[in-house]
Amino acid sequence: MIDRWGRYVARRSLPVLLIALLVAGIAAAFGAGVFGSLSNGGFDDPDTESARELALERETFGNQAVDVIAIYSSDTLRADAPAFQSAVEQTLAELPDGVTATPWFAAGDPSMTSHDGHAATVLISLAGETQDENSDSFEEIKDELAADGLEVELAGPWAVYTDVNHITSDDLARAELIALPLVLLLSLVIFGSLVAASMPVLVGGVAVVGALGVLRLIAGVTEVSIFSVNIITLLGMGLAIDYALFVVSRFREELALRAGDDPEAVRDALRRTMATAGRTVLFSGLTVAAAMSSLLVFPQNFLRSIGYGGMAAVLVAMVASLTVLPAVLGLLGRRIDAGRVPFLNRSAGRRAQGEHGDTGAWSRLAHAVMRRPIVFAVAITAVLLAIGSPFLGVKWGSVDYRVLPDDAPSHVAAERLNTDFGPERSTANVTLRGADEEQVATYAADLLTVDRVVDVHPVAEREGVTLLRVAWEGNSQTEASQQVVRDLREVATPGDSEALIGGLSADTVDLLGSIGHHLPWMALVVVLVMLVLLFLAFGSLVLPVKAVLMNALSITASFGVVTWIFADGHLEGPLGYTSSGFLDATQPILMLAILFGLSMDYEVFLLSRVREQWDATHDNDLAVATGVQKTGRIITSAALLLAIVIGAFGTSGIVFMKMIGIGMLVALLIDATVVRALLVPATMKLLGDFNWWAPAPLARWWQRYGFREESRTPGEQVEDGTALQDVAPR
Repeated sequence: MIDRWGRYVARRSLPVLLIALLVAGIAAAFGAGVFGSLSNGGFDDPDTESARELALERETFGNQAVDVIAIYSSDTLRADAPAFQSAVEQTLAELPDGVTATPWFAAGDPSMTSHDGHAATVLISLAGETQDENSDSFEEIKDELAADGLEVELAGPWAVYTDVNHITSDDLARAELIALPLVLLLSLVIFGSLVAASMPVLVGGVAVVGALGVLRLIAGVTEVSIFSVNIITLLGMGLAIDYALFVVSRFREELALRAGDDPEAVRDALRRTMATAGRTVLFSGLTVAAAMSSLLVFPQNFLRSIGYGGMAAVLVAMVASLTVLPAVLGLLGRRIDAGRVPFLNRSAGRRAQGEHGDTGAWSRLAHAVMRRPIVFAVAITAVLLAIGSPFLGVKWGSVDYRVLPDDAPSHVAAERLNTDFGPERSTANVTLRGADEEQVATYAADLLTVDRVVDVHPVAEREGVTLLRVAWEGNSQTEASQQVVRDLREVATPGDSEALIGGLSADTVDLLGSIGHHLPWMALVVVLVMLVLLFLAFGSLVLPVKAVLMNALSITASFGVVTWIFADGHLEGPLGYTSSGFLDATQPILMLAILFGLSMDYEVFLLSRVREQWDATHDNDLAVATGVQKTGRIITSAALLLAIVIGAFGTSGIVFMKMIGIGMLVALLIDATVVRALLVPATMKLLGDFNWWAPAPLARWWQRYGFREESRTPGEQVEDGTALQDVAPR
């Protein structure tokens, strides 16, 4: 199939390019409106207790959650001054329908007034029944909360979410501004010519705008989180750069084997490129997309949206690399090397010459490893496991104000609450159904006996349902607060009554439980799909299992690094962040899906060349060394380019974005160097011919139907100048 497509593109490069660019232009115009179709919510699992509590609470009482905390202050007026209260009352009277506000003077709660008496809080519940509607409500009122003569600061979950969205958008623009010039510069160093260096950027741009168009189509039929845009930029640009690098490198390699400038030589080089590198890109794209599809098993729309965005980015990058790029290459031909930079071009040429055959530094390294495979395999595995060991003690939480930079408005407001209004408090909402007044009092007294609980008071009662609010000291995301929720849920309800417990801490407890429940299904999807795809690509059952295990090893090392840095609090100063003492539970899930796909990306590129040489010689050592030699520089270069794109996210002011950037950067560098250059040769030497084993029925099936790279016909010259005399054409 891919060979036929390569022949078609080689013959009709201009029509293919024009049609592809037309589609990309339509996608760009259509995708520009995607931002109005995306939501800010999607963090809950509707089947959890906290979600059911919130649904019952809103059905019975309307929204009673403390979504926003407005802090009003004055240097001259005290909060109990009539002018102070009048200014706040006037502001609250103008709030839209559906928004409820409880000021300090109505609540009668002394903790709502600051220690010095010059500031006080208003607790605000937003309009709407969904997280997306709450977000819209906050956007509507946030600029209307100003009061004459008073300063106002906004804290609470929706103030945090809004700051996260705004800062993330700014960080995304800055990351692109940093990454693209560096990618172009490094591509120039790799290829040695301006035209070749522009190909990764061209394909990356097409991939991003095309994926945004696809995402808008998806948003038309289901809710999609705005965070999916970030993954499109990261994966769309990153993988398009990878794919372009592999295709262009192979095209130049094939051109170098053919003399003359006639169009037929160019078409033959392009056809061969598509039959080899194009096939590899196809399987790589499918494996990464399969890894991202595993996020669809989670009920949280936030994670599902990242899956949608990731799949769109990967598949569009793959399609662009198999349409736009080969069409451009077919039109350029040998002009792909136009705009040569003399010094860089000579260096690139010398490196390219070193890639041919079983010679060169990468090959020598592979042979050195294969002389002592047990030593290398054991040592590398031990080191990577040691690097990953901090992950064994990881603590989990969810997003709060501490993910923001210290100077973010909602972070500043939250810190002020904790210092000027007393120690930080967390709360849980309890809906008790089917209890009489005496039973409510008994149950409230029992809740008050739970360790760390300092207050239990009724908020509302209607239709046989009582809403209680429980408070305790401490941040809502700590393990201690999570334990309070678990202890509250252990308190027996009186008689036949039923209780549901929700709130921020309960949301986190249920999020962790939901992720833990669905994580094995995610792993099952990833592993099964990877095993099938890699078998189809290489005809072996051994290599897919080995690939999964090695990828798990490099990802574990990455998780150990992010735990050591972001949960344990090392490198806070150099990296410019404040540790919360835990990891946000959703981010490692995203990293797991992305990194598993990207690790397989490099595995496919390497094993494709190894399999190509194995088919030609059936010499395991030679196949491994030649595969490492031919892909070593390219994989390393691709990893560096992708590391620039991903690493730019490490400059983010948002802690979890910084964590993703740094964690993925570490994993990529480990995977593209230590694993591919050392661990792969060591394990393939130990396995020997068993690398290519499959049960006889499957082996026969693959020989007949497998997606194999085309081998050259007998007598045709390969890169090192030798001829194949015993390989039948396929």
